[in-house]
Amino acid sequence: MAEPSFLLDGMLGSLARWLRIMGYDALYLRDMPDGDMLDLLRANERHLLTRDRQLAERAGERGFLVTGTDLDAQLLAVVAEFQLRADPAARRCTACNGELRSVDKGTIKDQVAEGTWSVHQDFWRCASCGKIYWQGAHWQNIDKRLERINKGPGNNPR
Repeated sequence: MAEPSFLLDGMLGSLARWLRIMGYDALYLRDMPDGDMLDLLRANERHLLTRDRQLAERAGERGFLVTGTDLDAQLLAVVAEFQLRADPAARRCTACNGELRSVDKGTIKDQVAEGTWSVHQDFWRCASCGKIYWQGAHWQNIDKRLERINKGPGNNPR
């Protein structure tokens, strides 16, 4: 079975970013009119994630209404609905949704700060936009959230 891919409307930018971090193809459309979004949905195999009840209904079985504004609750709802798991090896670009590919450290020396380059060994580049990633100080917080999400709602303290 193929991994699910998603289309998210303008109200779910943070959710799109975290689905990408989990390794899922999450196309975020900030300003697309509903009709155009539904046309795009019909043209591919994505699932529409939205906070707009009417838009979710118009999308039919591929529409999913995301309730609430709390990011962890949104993530947990989507993870449960689509049976998702975070895949650290498959993370995507948080900016553009492109695939991240490991790059040789020597090839990016002039593209990151010297302190970053000298401290870190592993780097990834987005195949689409070229943005460079590394496991910085924020990585531990990312992994903690993903661990909570993978464990489910009972382990998600608020």
